[in-house]
Amino acid sequence: MTPDWQQLELAPELIHVLLELNLNKPTRIQHEVIPLAMEGHDILATSPTGTGKTLAYLLPIFQYLLDFPRRAPGSARALVLVPTRELAEQIGRVAEQLAAVGDFNCLTITGGVNYGSHLGALEKNIDFIVATPGRLIDYLAAEQFSAEDLELLILDEGDRLLDMGFRGAVEQIQSEAPSLRQRMLFSATADHHSLKAFSKQALSEPVVVEAEPPKRERGKINQWVHVIDDAPHKLLVLEHLLKTVTGRVLVFVRKRDKVHELEPLLKSKGFPTVSLEGQLPQAERQTRLKAFHDLRARVMVATDVAARGIDIPDVELVINYDMPRRGDSYVHRIGRTGRAGKKGNAISLVEAHDAECLGRIERYLDTKIERRIIESLRPKFKFPDPHKKSKKKKPKKKKRKSAAKKP
Repeated sequence: MTPDWQQLELAPELIHVLLELNLNKPTRIQHEVIPLAMEGHDILATSPTGTGKTLAYLLPIFQYLLDFPRRAPGSARALVLVPTRELAEQIGRVAEQLAAVGDFNCLTITGGVNYGSHLGALEKNIDFIVATPGRLIDYLAAEQFSAEDLELLILDEGDRLLDMGFRGAVEQIQSEAPSLRQRMLFSATADHHSLKAFSKQALSEPVVVEAEPPKRERGKINQWVHVIDDAPHKLLVLEHLLKTVTGRVLVFVRKRDKVHELEPLLKSKGFPTVSLEGQLPQAERQTRLKAFHDLRARVMVATDVAARGIDIPDVELVINYDMPRRGDSYVHRIGRTGRAGKKGNAISLVEAHDAECLGRIERYLDTKIERRIIESLRPKFKFPDPHKKSKKKKPKKKKRKSAAKKP
């Protein structure tokens, strides 16, 4: 049975904020992490997306700031590093609600906005910062941000921080934080290829928490595959799938070029569509996200990096228009639906050249994803077995000529 907030020994004013937000009980990851964090342990925590990881570290942060008030104004005492702007802004909004209990000063720092827009706030007293590493490193190099007062460091979506090349930035910030006393690293997947090695460097004797959420917290994600012949066939299947749903659909592609190609195509066929890709100015990104959120555009075409960290409620369907190459990327993609105990669907459109990717993903999930056929769009060609390794013909051994015997 999940305990209530009082059993986690949180301050009454923090609990009041949670109840105002209709958050009546902690999730599994919150129940397991919060007591360990409040004891001061370094933590390596993994739990699927949509299970409440943000509050699992924000609540201990603000409990710490309440319990150990600062003696004099200064730079940030707690820092959360995240891979994307959207995730930083989402966390910043939640942090502002919690910060009100102690009049704590919070700041969200991301790229994509005017460089000088954060400088005024950085010169004042700050308690909490959530940031993307790139812009924060710029301020650190220019001596406009100081890590000297930093006591708590959280690395959220650590696997993506690594994938996006931020390891060096994390190490630099840590090296300039002499007062650092606690670090926590959170990830949706436990078996990222370099996460454990990174955690050994980033954390000190961490407690490992792998929280598999109970059924009431787990969104039911129905997954299946449609076998695709070629590009025209793939587009026809996509159109058919978009007509079968009325809610939000997130369509994943691999590259920006495909985003630019697919968005106008879908618009021309009558589907209200927006796109999200890495080179957009921040104001335009926010405009498009709001259109998707408000259902003025119910289809969003996005790359992995662009969609990372967005938390749009009630995404009905995720479509892998291009297959991801790795199992953890697949898990992150489909985790955009079926959040917080709700149901969702995830469909992959798989061409013959994707067979190896599909096999890799199924081995990662340790399950075979169901194959389905749309009768009017039945594939013409036989799909290769992704689990069957092609046998290479062994070269024939050349017969050695026996050496002629000397008389």
